[in-house]
Amino acid sequence: MNHRRDWLRAVVGGAAAFAGGWNQPVSAQEPANPNQRRTVRRPVLPDPARMALRPVIEPWETRLPDDPQAAALLEGVREKHSLPGMVGAILKGPSVVSIAATGVRRIGDAGAFRTTDQIHLGSCTKAITATLLGTLFEEGVLSPSSTIGRVFPEFADRLHPDFRDATLSHLLTHRAGLPHDADWWNLPGMNPTEKRYAALVDLCSVPPKTLPGKTYAYSNAGYTLAGLMAEHVTGASWENLVRARVFEPLYMYSAGFGPPGLDGSSRENQPYGHQLSMGKPKPIRHDNPEVMGPAGTVHCSIVDWAKFAIAHLRGERPGAKLLLPATYQDLHTPPPRFEYAGGWLVFNRPWAGGRALNHAGSNTMWYAVVWLAPERDFGVLVATNMGGGPTAKACDEAVGALLGRYREAFAGV
Repeated sequence: MNHRRDWLRAVVGGAAAFAGGWNQPVSAQEPANPNQRRTVRRPVLPDPARMALRPVIEPWETRLPDDPQAAALLEGVREKHSLPGMVGAILKGPSVVSIAATGVRRIGDAGAFRTTDQIHLGSCTKAITATLLGTLFEEGVLSPSSTIGRVFPEFADRLHPDFRDATLSHLLTHRAGLPHDADWWNLPGMNPTEKRYAALVDLCSVPPKTLPGKTYAYSNAGYTLAGLMAEHVTGASWENLVRARVFEPLYMYSAGFGPPGLDGSSRENQPYGHQLSMGKPKPIRHDNPEVMGPAGTVHCSIVDWAKFAIAHLRGERPGAKLLLPATYQDLHTPPPRFEYAGGWLVFNRPWAGGRALNHAGSNTMWYAVVWLAPERDFGVLVATNMGGGPTAKACDEAVGALLGRYREAFAGV
């Protein structure tokens, strides 16, 4: 009972800070001048009119490059693994050069899966959260060295001493010593932000599993707390921050949160996710709990996901969109001896000509995977509207097939 009261006290205290408003001065780290207060300069609230009017689209988006040969490759993989639907895209430079979809939106319904349909990104959301935080790094409101204790001083007496010194870099690279997940469905609070404050106290009031900075352990909890840091210093929800600072600037008009179709006037206009039941795909419209949004609740079309992927594919070049090249480089560079950077696994792959940025994500009803090759300026995205079972293997096979298609048709472009 005492633990529960501590939780509720944390929520009330956090909500009070959150209610200060997004336009109030904020400070995440101790400034060089203690009397100086940092402020957020970019918008923290989305502009509904801008998203609704669709005033800007990318040049390649005016006529999507539907690719029958890519569709045939995806269909072979989809049929082999008995998936409901599958969609994929090939990126080259600043454009999508090939896009295709196959299968159906829902088992038992003849509606075809379309290249413009929404997909669920699962843990590929983490790169979006890291990018949002990159905008705050550039403004000096947060930094990779911002600590939990400094960002949340009002909670410090309820946090284990080892967690007080855990940094935002530790959270973004899964080295904070946090568990994989919290008890997401049972956290107190009236909204996702309040529940994230409750998660902060619940997760960090006990000793870390390992000392922060020492060990890699993949953690949805870490990214949820990283998103809460952004909320705490801006006074805006993670959802509104992502809309205003990532979706709007990149013209990701289909992007939202929760299962595909949740944001639309008719949920039937978007595909269903599926889970295996008695060995067969069963349609289901469900998602991760809202509280863990920064770790994995974004949906959007593969077209809009491609816009985000292209921003990272070309981010380290002059003229980068959204962030400075140096910020992208930081987000793409793992700590020494580790492979996970800011929302990306980083490997060396011969076909990529060096570095390859990779992530996969699933809410157990969808599966999505992205591979980017910055040195060769191309990438591949694949998603299917089923989770579990053969989906990871199937999506890897689809990526391989699209890599072959890229070499055949687009490598010399």
